[in-house]
Amino acid sequence: MIRTERKISLPAYKLAYAFCFVVILSLIRGISFSNEIGVAMEAPMAILAMVFCADTYTQEITSKRSEIHRLYPMKKRLASMGIRMLVQEIVLFALSAIGYGMFYSFQHPQSLYKAGQSTESELQMFFLFSAAMVVTLWFWGILSNLLACLFRNMWVGIGCGIVLWLVTNSTLGENVLGNWNLFSYAFRNVMDSRDFGWLCGKALCLLLCVLMTLLMPKIIKKRG
Repeated sequence: MIRTERKISLPAYKLAYAFCFVVILSLIRGISFSNEIGVAMEAPMAILAMVFCADTYTQEITSKRSEIHRLYPMKKRLASMGIRMLVQEIVLFALSAIGYGMFYSFQHPQSLYKAGQSTESELQMFFLFSAAMVVTLWFWGILSNLLACLFRNMWVGIGCGIVLWLVTNSTLGENVLGNWNLFSYAFRNVMDSRDFGWLCGKALCLLLCVLMTLLMPKIIKKRG
């Protein structure tokens, strides 16, 4: 079952455009210091997650398999969607880690830790980046999938997600929401390694992820 769902959710073209996206991002998004990599990557990877995961269920509709899929027990349908989401999120996280390394390879950013201007080592920064990206990718991926299921259209799911993305990934969002911003990691004070107020925003994302996960079965049951 896992192999089948992997093939359905990860066609070659999706892997190709996702990898190209990460390569291009690491080439054109200029940075000077290594602690700027996470800031440069979070919001763009959220966009990629939205596009990447929006068709998790709607591909059943576009491929005209939805009528057959409805005949399956709800438990099997939910397991199918869960496996697809998990596989896609793992791929997105791997691409994030690869992209992080590409910034080092392509742009050779300076290390504030080596210069004695930061107490946060390169490895610590990567671990924090990884933790933040797990939450970010899960949130934006499941959001676009949930909206696509609700409206039975992946483009509506992506479009609605982008509206929220534009609001939160802005100066207005930063000023109004502060540490509770969905992009709190990107908006954090990168020069203060002891400031963990941004965890509030990630905790909010986690809570919303759980709520959306609980809502998904009801939406799939109602919308088919």
